[in-house]
Amino acid sequence: MQRFEDLIAWQRARELVVAIYALTREGAFAKDFGLRDQIQRAAVSVMSNIAEGFERGTRPEFHRYIVIAKASCAELRSQLYVAGDIGYINEEQLKQHQAQAHEVSRILGGLRASLNDNRSEQA
Repeated sequence: MQRFEDLIAWQRARELVVAIYALTREGAFAKDFGLRDQIQRAAVSVMSNIAEGFERGTRPEFHRYIVIAKASCAELRSQLYVAGDIGYINEEQLKQHQAQAHEVSRILGGLRASLNDNRSEQA
């Protein structure tokens, strides 16, 4: 891979950002500046950390940033539960966006494991 834009993880994270921004523009969610801004930042953090880690140019740095991106994805999933619990999103929206975030998390987990394996082989 030559560019972070070629990474499936980054592509899916980008799609997740677009979905989260669309979700948070509606109804009461749009007026809850705290939760809205926090969930948007978490989504952007996933995408940004993948890109930043890739551009650092070393496997250990990339691994570190993938771990951070995966944690941000967990934060986003947790915030989606809050949005569902307080009625900002319905059950279908919750399931849809949780599935999308979970897919990104799984991809990041696989990437993390791959980078871990490669680090072990180099030692």
